[in-house]
Amino acid sequence: AAAQTAPAAPDPAPPAPVPAAAPSSRTEVAAVTPPTSTGDASATPNRNDPLRLIFPPDASTLSDEARQQLDSLARKLGDDANERVQLRAYAAGDAENASQTRRLSLARALAVRSYLIKQGVRGMRVDVRALGNTYPSGPGDRVDVLVLDQ
Repeated sequence: AAAQTAPAAPDPAPPAPVPAAAPSSRTEVAAVTPPTSTGDASATPNRNDPLRLIFPPDASTLSDEARQQLDSLARKLGDDANERVQLRAYAAGDAENASQTRRLSLARALAVRSYLIKQGVRGMRVDVRALGNTYPSGPGDRVDVLVLDQ
């Protein structure tokens, strides 16, 4: 079955920052919630156990811990060319700000994608899904990273 994704394009430059709802004088970065079934923070995600990157409200910057987790994932992906990554990005917010939450979720997904590309993962192996405020459960400000077989 064909996935509904945009055609592959050359790897873009890092996305421009998404304007925050209110200015902030502090730098905020994503944290990492390790996979839950094993409790092993060094584990890389699989279909049943996504890597969850938690972001502060209105932020799309990766933390050092998130980068370490993505480095581990990039090494794993380098070993198996049949694996793909799906990024499901969310942003907390209400229905009145659906456009803003979708843009923020996209900025988060693109930050993760850009980092993986810098680590040697081909862009065509990374599927980005900016889902805005439509998260089924869990924290709203996050990117779930799932590893899929082709």
